[in-house]
Amino acid sequence: MEVVSRTRCFGGTQLVCRHDSRSTGTPMRFGVFLPPDAERGPAPPGSSGLPVLWFLSGLTCTEANFTEKAGAQRLAAELGLLLVVPDTSPRGEGVADDPAYDLGQGAGFYLDATEAPWAPHFRMESWITDELPELIAAEFPADMGRQGISGHSMGGHGALTLSLRHPGRFRSTSAFSPIVSPLNCPWGEKALGAYLGPDRQSWRGHDACALIADGARVPELLVDQGTADPFLDGQLKPGLLRDACDAAGIPLTLRMQEGYDHSYFFIASFVPDHLRWHAERLRA
Repeated sequence: MEVVSRTRCFGGTQLVCRHDSRSTGTPMRFGVFLPPDAERGPAPPGSSGLPVLWFLSGLTCTEANFTEKAGAQRLAAELGLLLVVPDTSPRGEGVADDPAYDLGQGAGFYLDATEAPWAPHFRMESWITDELPELIAAEFPADMGRQGISGHSMGGHGALTLSLRHPGRFRSTSAFSPIVSPLNCPWGEKALGAYLGPDRQSWRGHDACALIADGARVPELLVDQGTADPFLDGQLKPGLLRDACDAAGIPLTLRMQEGYDHSYFFIASFVPDHLRWHAERLRA
């Protein structure tokens, strides 16, 4: 692992790191915020380490969007949360791409692609749920028994589906403006069709509402959605998640925030609520 940059921030340290991923076959970047009571390196023997909160970003984003725009470090430092912010896709020469913003590099959708030309490198689920946690546990004072996950838009989709697909991995799950049902929106139909092929049945394992309908469960969910979001009705459709959770008995706190849009102004406005919500559930 290489530390690309190291910046002091609210008494802690914001890192940007890179490593050669066996999952994607490419160099992959991620951000890590270490709160003040953390020192770089594995947790000492007998220590449980710090709770870990993952944040998955949306279409076109990198790890920089959340780390530089959300303003999460101030409260993460106070709460003692170790933040991990992965990039949204493999990148570089030889990695498949598409001219559109909603497919290819910057649009990995947090799954393992099975179709050409995406399959060799677009293995984001394996990277985030298998390989990167191993690296975080080895390099930082992280308690991997206390993990939470959140995300925005495509990253909200990732937070929901990865939590549902890996029961017990994450103690807490939240999202901002998530794509709740890729089976039922243009972004999802395009991406899942390209990455997984035309069989829509295979898409169900990467659709939060379908996963819940098929029996997957999480203890509870927190979702914030802006009412002025231009993607609300055509792409995001939070009512589908509300209906799925109601049918399954999953406690869902869905907060429709009046006048807020899809931007990081929206995320920055409510990220303190999410950090506190996760911290409460990640207490030892």
